[in-house]
This record gives sequence, C-alpha cells and structure tokens, in this order.
Amino acid sequence: MIKYTISSFVIIFSFLLLPGCTGNNNQYLVTDGFTQGTTYHIVYSNEAGIELDSIVTNILLSVDSSLSVYNSSSVVSKVNRGESVVTDSLFISVLDRSRDFYEMSGGLFDVSASALFNIWGFGFEERGEVSSSMVDSALSISGMDKVHVEDGRVWFDEPGMTLNFNAIAQGYTCDVISGEFDAMGVENYLIEVGGEIMSKGKNPSGKLWSVGIDKPKEGNVIQGADLQDVILISGRGLATSGNYRKFYKKDGEVFSHTINPLTGYPVRHNLLSATVIATDAMMADAYATWFMVIGLEEAIEIIEREAAVDAYLVYAEGEEYKVYKSEGIRVRK
Repeated sequence: MIKYTISSFVIIFSFLLLPGCTGNNNQYLVTDGFTQGTTYHIVYSNEAGIELDSIVTNILLSVDSSLSVYNSSSVVSKVNRGESVVTDSLFISVLDRSRDFYEMSGGLFDVSASALFNIWGFGFEERGEVSSSMVDSALSISGMDKVHVEDGRVWFDEPGMTLNFNAIAQGYTCDVISGEFDAMGVENYLIEVGGEIMSKGKNPSGKLWSVGIDKPKEGNVIQGADLQDVILISGRGLATSGNYRKFYKKDGEVFSHTINPLTGYPVRHNLLSATVIATDAMMADAYATWFMVIGLEEAIEIIEREAAVDAYLVYAEGEEYKVYKSEGIRVRK
C-alpha cells in the first residue's frame, strides 16, 4: 500500500522555531527511526518531564516481533511457515480487526490475499507472466473465511495460505503508541509510522497538526517535493493509499499495485489516491486500502454514509486532477 508523506517540514520547522516550547511551556520532543521495513517519526509534548523514547522503542519491538513479515522470527512469519506457535495479544487484536474489515468490505480488504500480490510482483516474489490459472490458484488460498484460531494457534483451510498485515499493522502501531501516550497524560502528539498517523492536541505552534499529501502523479517519487494539499488534523487517525508509485507497464498497459481480492486482478479506475481520516489510524488505513479497490463512486457512497470517516480523494478526469473532499476535511489555507 502506498503511503503519503507526512509534511515533516511543517512539524520540524515549527519545532525549531519555538525552541521546543509552546505558550503553556510544554516542551516538545521528537523521536524517529526505522521499524517494520519503514520509518517512524513522532513529535510529542513532554508533560511528564521524561523522554519516552524507550517506551516507543519497546512498543515497536513488540509489534515487529508479532506482526512484521519483514522479521523472519515474528509470530506472523512463523504462522506463515506453518510452525506451531501460540500467538500473542497484538497478533489476535490485529487479526480480529482485519476480519471485521474483511466482512465489512465484503472481502475487498483481505490480509490473507498475499498469494495474489506475489503473482503480480507486488509481494516478496519477482513478477512473471500471469495466467488465469495462476490467479485462480492464488484465489483458492485467499479469504479470511479460511483462517481460524483455536487456543491461540492459527490454522488455515488451505495449505500455502499466508497472512500479511502490512495494510493495517502500521496504523495499529500508531494506535498502540497513542494509547500509551494517553495513559501517561501526554496532551499533544503526532505519531507517524510508515505513513500512518495518529494525532492529538496541537503542534508546537499551538495549531492543528499539518500533514502534507503528495500530488499523485507518475514521477513524483520524492516525498514532500510536490504537494497536492496540506490537511489539518487533531484527535483522529489518517492514512493514504495510492497507485501512482507502485505499478508496472506492459505492452503499453498500466497494471496497478492495488489488487481486487475477489477477482484476483489489478484494479482499473480513475481514483489515484485516497486519504482517509477516521477514529483511529488502523481504521483509516483499512478504509484507504478498501477505497483504492472499489474506486471513486463507491468510495464516495461509503464516505457519505459513515459518520466516523472523512476522506480526501484525488482522481483523474482526462488529463486533469480533480478532488473530492468530505465535509470533515480541513485544509491549510
């Protein structure tokens, strides 16, 4: 899943301008690094008077050890290899929430569809010629209705099935860190992991947090270099999914990295990116992925029906970029 870039220049510039303080004398701290095959960047006010780096590090290590397919010794990696392993609470929480989104979307959000991404070259395998029989075979080992848990152990109806939480784990990580910060009384923060965000309160300037959304055009490979807009958020999660960086061309035809788990084929529509703001980052992440599967019209129907979901959608109309914004989206003027 393609992510937006957090508008880091906005956050860091504000931080440097104010020597770490706001009007109420709360010092703001920054911690960042690498996790789950990606990066994280966190800004928070320091009401507790202590740095929270070690708490963040411990959470990231726990999530990585449970949910990261980039970690060969993680719980999910062992499950995928068919090893007998008792899962942990992090794994079960994400699996249960993934199943909820699978059922809510009618199977269009599916963390068990790894085989489909692999054959199209967007997983851990090199892409080759894709035949209808390969698609049918991959479909036969996909579907959350084939995934079961008993006494903490996961088993599949079909051999060869695997799970990949990439479309939801980083949002979940933001939510776990957010929950810990809330418990410690942190009043202001922006937590970004792999492009997912959870926010609360104000930035060091005493304003809403600013998040830059990359213009979804081919060739825009440097995050933050060409922004579509800057969205203002607080107290909600945000995630963006898009097709403009991960795709390939063959015989003049463009193949999107977004795969429809029901058909087994890349989607073809005019929705270029979906930025979703929701109650938490994991929810925003799942909806952004779902919207990129179903396209513009169906996404708008869901957005206007679901009170907990707002979205900023960029789509192509001929050679022009068009934007749909729900009422809850606030942009920087």
